[in-house]
Amino acid sequence: MIYLDNCATTKPDKEVVEVMLKALQEDFANPSSLHSFGLKVEKEIENARKNAADLINVNSDEIYFTSGGTESNNIAIHGAIQKNKRMGKKIITTSIEHASIYDQFLHYKDEGLNVVYLPVDSYGNIEINALKNELDDVTILVSLIYVHNELGTINNIKEIIKIIKAYNKNILVHVDGVQAVGKIPVDVKDLGVDTFSFSSHKIYGPKGVGALYKRKNLQIPSLVIGGGQEKGLRSGTENVPGILGFGKACELTRKDLNNRLNHAKEIKKYLLKKLDENLTDYKINTPENSSDFIISISILDIRAEVLLHYLEGEEIYISTASACTSNGTHHSSTLKEIGMSPKYMEGTIRICTSKDTTKKDIDEFVEKLVKYVNEIREIMR
Repeated sequence: MIYLDNCATTKPDKEVVEVMLKALQEDFANPSSLHSFGLKVEKEIENARKNAADLINVNSDEIYFTSGGTESNNIAIHGAIQKNKRMGKKIITTSIEHASIYDQFLHYKDEGLNVVYLPVDSYGNIEINALKNELDDVTILVSLIYVHNELGTINNIKEIIKIIKAYNKNILVHVDGVQAVGKIPVDVKDLGVDTFSFSSHKIYGPKGVGALYKRKNLQIPSLVIGGGQEKGLRSGTENVPGILGFGKACELTRKDLNNRLNHAKEIKKYLLKKLDENLTDYKINTPENSSDFIISISILDIRAEVLLHYLEGEEIYISTASACTSNGTHHSSTLKEIGMSPKYMEGTIRICTSKDTTKKDIDEFVEKLVKYVNEIREIMR
C-alpha cells in the first residue's frame, strides 16, 4: 500500500498505540476521581498537556484538550464572538477556510452578524490590502488558516496579526493550525495569536482528540456546560487513551521535527522532478512558500475522481480535495476562489506525504499515475 492522503489523516505511531493500549487496559480510572488511581491518571494527562504545549511553545495551562480541530475551532470562534459582542458585529475570515470555520461563519451570518470573507490570490495567499480595508471599529474577530489544507499555502500569520493588533488590540485573532503543527516550525507565542487549534490525527496520533491554545487571561465562554473538566472550557469526562496518545505524538513530533521537515523537503523535490520528467499537460497549484507535505496538481483532460479510483485499485491512496469537502458532490470551493478554470478544476488531485513516504513509493505512484492519466485521456479526448 502507498498512502498519500496524510492531510486527511496519518497512521498512528507504534509508540502512540502502545500508550493508548496501556491507558485502556491499565490506566482506566476516571481522572476526576478523588482516589490515588484517579490522581495517577490525572498526572499522566498533565504530562500529555505539557508535551502538547512544548510542541507549539506555550505554557501548559494554556492548553485545553478537545475532540479535535473542528471542536477547537468552534470553541474559539463562539467564545470570541460572545466575549466581544458588545464591541460590534463584524467578523472576518477568508474565502478558503476549512469547513469548520467557513460554515461556522455562515451560521453567524444567519444570526445577524456582518461576516466578511476575504479574497485570496491564485495561490491562496490572503489579500492583505483587503484585510486592511475591512478592519473598522466594529470588528471583533479575525479567524485565519495558517497552512492551507488543500494548497499547502503558508500565510504570514505573524505579520497579519501585527496589522490587526496595531489597528485595535481588542480584536481577537484565532488561527486554525491543524495543517501547520508538525508540518512547519510553529511558535505560537511568537505569532501573538489569541487562540490556536491543532489536532492529533494529523501528527501520527489518534483520531477524536485535539487541543485549543487559549492565551492566558483571555476569558471566553464554553460551548459545553457541566462537569467542569478542562477548567470549565470543555466539560465532559476526558478521553484518556486519546489524550495520552496525543501527548505521545506531540512528544515524538517535537523530538523528530527537523528530520521530518528535511525528509518532506527531499521527497517533495523528488516528486516534482518525477512529475516533470513523466507527466504532460498539468500545473502545480501549490506555491513555493508552502508546506513540503502538501502538493496540489491539476491535470488536463481527466476526471480526478476517476483517477482516484483507478489508483486505489493499485492500493495507492490520494485525494481530490480536503476530506471535509470531498465527501460531497460539489467541487472544492478553494479551486473556484483561486480562479482556477473548470478544465483544470476537473483534474485536481492532492498528494500529501508523511515521514514514512519513500522515494520508492514516489516512483511507483508516478508510474501508475502516468499510466492511468493516459488511459483516461484516451477516453476523454
